[in-house]
Amino acid sequence: MPGSEYAPSTRQVALAPPLAEVPLPAPDVAALLARNAEVHGGRPALRFGDRIWTHAELLDEAGRFATLLRRRLDPDHPPHVGVLLDNTPDYVFVLCGAALAGAAVVGLNRTRRDEHLAHDITHTDVQLLVTEPRYEAVLRPVLGGLDLPGGALVSRRFADGDDPEPSPAAQAAGEDLGEALHAAAAGNAGPTLPWAHDVDALWVLLFTSGTSASPKAVRCTQRRLLTTGNRMATMLGVGPDDVGYAAMPLFHANSLMGGLAPALVAGASLSLARRFSASGFLGDVRRYGATWFNYTGNVLAHLLATEERGDDADNPLRIAFGNEGTPNVLATASKRFGIEIVDVFGSTEGSITFDRSGGPPPGSVGRLRTGTLIVDEDGHEMARATFDETGGLVNPEACVGEVVNTLGVGPFEGYYRNDEAMRHATRNGWYWSGDLAYADGEGWVYFAGRTSDWLRVDGENFPAAPVEAIVIRHPDVVVSAVYGIPDPQSGDQVMTALVLRHGVTFDGQAFATWLDAQPDLSPRWQPRYVRVSGALPGTATNKVLVRELVQQHIRADRVGGDALFVRPRRAGAFRPFTAEDEAGLRLAFEQNGRLRLWDV
Repeated sequence: MPGSEYAPSTRQVALAPPLAEVPLPAPDVAALLARNAEVHGGRPALRFGDRIWTHAELLDEAGRFATLLRRRLDPDHPPHVGVLLDNTPDYVFVLCGAALAGAAVVGLNRTRRDEHLAHDITHTDVQLLVTEPRYEAVLRPVLGGLDLPGGALVSRRFADGDDPEPSPAAQAAGEDLGEALHAAAAGNAGPTLPWAHDVDALWVLLFTSGTSASPKAVRCTQRRLLTTGNRMATMLGVGPDDVGYAAMPLFHANSLMGGLAPALVAGASLSLARRFSASGFLGDVRRYGATWFNYTGNVLAHLLATEERGDDADNPLRIAFGNEGTPNVLATASKRFGIEIVDVFGSTEGSITFDRSGGPPPGSVGRLRTGTLIVDEDGHEMARATFDETGGLVNPEACVGEVVNTLGVGPFEGYYRNDEAMRHATRNGWYWSGDLAYADGEGWVYFAGRTSDWLRVDGENFPAAPVEAIVIRHPDVVVSAVYGIPDPQSGDQVMTALVLRHGVTFDGQAFATWLDAQPDLSPRWQPRYVRVSGALPGTATNKVLVRELVQQHIRADRVGGDALFVRPRRAGAFRPFTAEDEAGLRLAFEQNGRLRLWDV
């Protein structure tokens, strides 16, 4: 495979056996927090802005929240608390308090709205909500239809300049969290959950990203988070003197398993950023003295889009852990910031891992392990990938398939209240990831997108991810997404949505010339349409919501003012896609009896 000179990290992600077979770093989370308070009591555990909490203070805060939860949650119903917060200390306090009380935290995605947010709350049996002022307006339209015996609590303890001014209407959306904590500590009457230090108790419900389908709630017990934190601390070399930096949202597996869990297991400290900011990243890292950070999606690309300075590598970071980095982005980020980057295949379920020993080739997520296969929809193993002299994939229809674990589900503990999704993901006794990939003759695996990311152009089927990996190599492209939109006659046409470097203007002729010069870009893979945007629709973890791009099509009424371009067949350049072009395309759909694909 062609690529940069970047040498991927060879650090191993351990094969994940059934959780019951893995030694624990502590009997349960309560014991872990108590151990940290005893052994590392005066050392920092949590940093946020100028404030620091020691491990002893973290245990105290967890105890206060545990008391609140025990008094607020109905013991006759699932003890679930929904959290709609940015990365503030209250998020960590709720998580640790829930572990002490035997409760579970439902991490609510801050980008969800209206009936989708209401569904996430009701589907996961949330009894109590914890939020902050900036999300009161989001919650207010749905609160009336929710059954919340524990109520809604609003934390104003970590408000900043972006928070709205309090108003009677906003305050009506929930009680003050600080007052509720004080009242609980004072022993106000209410039902009380028993203390339940059970390592197999549900601790967190994590929603999948939902980039190509509706999010699913993944069950995570204390056992899973402890074992994952132990693995991560070992792999990243995290010890008590290390400082993590978590800018990815804590409602996502990446920050919990790559940030908080290893920090707790190692007795290290974790520094929080409310949200990821590319411009504020290095300043935060230097201020906190961060030695590792976790990322996902296009974070590294956004960092590289900031103005480069000669001292970018003058920082305390030594390692980063994440996924979905492309070879050129990984190479450039590693060199520019002077860090080792461990970029792996990852999912919330955690059932698939690859062997990274021996140094994966550029673009590979690792080598197939025993029991991990790439198969068609009937479970038959796909052929190995072959490449032409330029490194282009020759046989995508024969080699691209779904990644499965034939040995079982590994650490995955199931979806919450979603039997249909479980049956689909575990048919034949295997774990079906929903991810597409292909493997070369030596077993090195290359990610090829989701099972919904297939395109069919002029009778050829191929996945979007290899095309996307080519487009992102363009020096002016910060973020790219490649997807299929319907062709008016049959199949699809290739469309790419781009975010360009600041100050760069799209040049249709130069971009077409550059694409034509890419030796591994098959003629059928060539984008027909281009959308240039300041920001693509995405998740809070910087993953592009491809399903929204597909739905927005190339229709001016759906793309929010983004510039659209088309490259007519045999043309040497992209030109603006005009209103007349759109009208003509719609007419072609109508004449071919495919208007439903235009209007969907």
